[in-house]
This record gives sequence, structure tokens and C-alpha cells, in this order.
Amino acid sequence: MFKLLNKIRRNEEGATAIEYGLIAALIAIALIGALQTLGGALDTKFGEIETAVDTAGDAPAG
Repeated sequence: MFKLLNKIRRNEEGATAIEYGLIAALIAIALIGALQTLGGALDTKFGEIETAVDTAGDAPAG
């Protein structure tokens, strides 16, 4: 019984898997934050382009 408990205690595969999972979660959180910021900036830029195109369409031909 003690042999089995010592073997389980020395096994580090589960700890490594948890570490990789935590790293993946941190990367995902960073990506989500960056993409939300980028998405807001793109939304603003496309709004400006839309306004410019609408305004240019209303200008008299000359």
C-alpha cells in the first residue's frame, strides 16, 4: 500500500498537465483582450470609412 502511495506522490504527469492548462488559459485570456481592443479600433475605422463614402456619394459631380 505504501509503495503505491509513494508511486502516486512521485508522479508529476498530472502537475505538468495542469501547468500546461494554466499557460493555455493565460494565453487565451490575453488573446481575447487583444482581439476585443482590435475589434473596437476596426469598428471605429470602418465607421469613418462608411461616413467618408456616404459623404463622397452626396457630392456633386464636377
